[in-house]
Amino acid sequence: MRYDRRVRVFVEVCGGPDDWQEAEKRFDAHGWPVRGFHSDGEGPLAAALRQDPGSRVYEVEVRLFGAAKRCDRGAVDRLRKIMRRARIEAYVRRAEPLDRDREMFSNWRVVSVDHRRPGGRPRWKRFLLRRAVMLGRYDIDGIVSGTPRQAVRLARAEPMGGAAPSAVSVRPLDGRWRGSVKYWREEEFERRLLLLVFWAFLPAAALVFASGAPGLARWFWILVACLGVYRAVRAGWGLFREGGPAGVGLSLLLVMLFTSMGLGVFNSEGKGWTPEQIVVTVTVIGVISGLRLLVRQWTWGEWVAWVAPLVATLALSSFVAAGSVLHALYADGLSLSPDDLGVPPAWQALAGVKLLMMFSMVMVLPAWWGFARHRHHGYAAPGDGFNIVLYVLVLLLMVAGATLQALDSARTAVNEVVAAAESGEVPPSYFGAEPAWTCVRPLVALDELSGEGPPLNPRTPYLSFGVSGDTAVLWDPSTRSPVKILASQAWLKSVKSGTVSCAVDATRSEKP
Repeated sequence: MRYDRRVRVFVEVCGGPDDWQEAEKRFDAHGWPVRGFHSDGEGPLAAALRQDPGSRVYEVEVRLFGAAKRCDRGAVDRLRKIMRRARIEAYVRRAEPLDRDREMFSNWRVVSVDHRRPGGRPRWKRFLLRRAVMLGRYDIDGIVSGTPRQAVRLARAEPMGGAAPSAVSVRPLDGRWRGSVKYWREEEFERRLLLLVFWAFLPAAALVFASGAPGLARWFWILVACLGVYRAVRAGWGLFREGGPAGVGLSLLLVMLFTSMGLGVFNSEGKGWTPEQIVVTVTVIGVISGLRLLVRQWTWGEWVAWVAPLVATLALSSFVAAGSVLHALYADGLSLSPDDLGVPPAWQALAGVKLLMMFSMVMVLPAWWGFARHRHHGYAAPGDGFNIVLYVLVLLLMVAGATLQALDSARTAVNEVVAAAESGEVPPSYFGAEPAWTCVRPLVALDELSGEGPPLNPRTPYLSFGVSGDTAVLWDPSTRSPVKILASQAWLKSVKSGTVSCAVDATRSEKP
């Protein structure tokens, strides 16, 4: 069974032998070993508890995922909910985390000392010999860990690599043996290092936001940057158990590195980060991290409940593969069909990626739940009934928000095309749909033209969306409706804007 934390819990179970047996089954089902049980005023809590003859105090080791902070609260919540669901009268009397973090000893490689010869050697030979040892020339298969003296004694405790104990020594594989700084234990050091990186990144992000913010907002972001520098220095000072100046130097180096990257100092074109890039990057990292924290704790029941957004996203991507939803919305806003646009598959794929990014906000809810469970929030603890109604409502709200965002994207593009058509300006493209001003010269009489839409006026330019099959797809700005004619019955010629007259241009047009 995998777990992150171990908590020693004393739980008092009432109700007699039957309930005691049922509680033991529940402990075993969750993989929590029972270290002992006490009754009738016995055990470590005998002086604090006045027990009833029908009660028994179990000493249980609760194993759970999550952060070290508040893990005792997480263990208490889980035990309480499991006992309540089993309809057992039980009370968690005491809980204390079992700290089993590991010291960060230096690692050493065992090396042979047979190359050493009695007597003095020239200085340059001693230098080359030391370099050869450090490069692994005389390595023996074997690694030991500890202080320098411990490492030598461990290497010589018994024969290793076929060499006699007196014929081996060690060389360092890291710099922790020097003792200039003293490290915290492994997980504590990783936590402090992660906090340092976060606070060092904050000033860079704040300065990027400040560079494009007006007035008072700029000063707000400058204050945030100053706060980030202060917290980064504090995090650097506490990075090592001893050796605060080294941590402060590292924190300032990280602050300068992130700030230089954010402001584009290392970029030859001087382009740094943008606020949009920072928001998207932080959101993506947060969602991925939250989902990872959630998935690693899932049970089969939770797989069924929480995998719904992922299945919906995958189903949506399959739907997108058959045709771009954004292109369909865009075409519908112009009274066209998706086939009329003639968008290349590459642009359809890009539009599909854009749509999936819009719907990725649906995954924010499971990601948030993953962080809540990792931090041992009471409402997220396993063992409680899953509030499917609330979850479905929140999920539907998020899907509705993503749908509105997709509709707004297509609606904005349609409005820009209509505005450009009214002013005669060049219309913008939309994921491969590129309307262009075109003069149309019919090759047959106007009443013999085959097609759809209002009558063709050869003197005014139309917006052309290209040729789809045998049909030239046009859009009339005056009626705001499409005009579709056979491509073989007209000549088309691109013009710069919608303000030109096609009376002369159309007569000089060339057949494409």
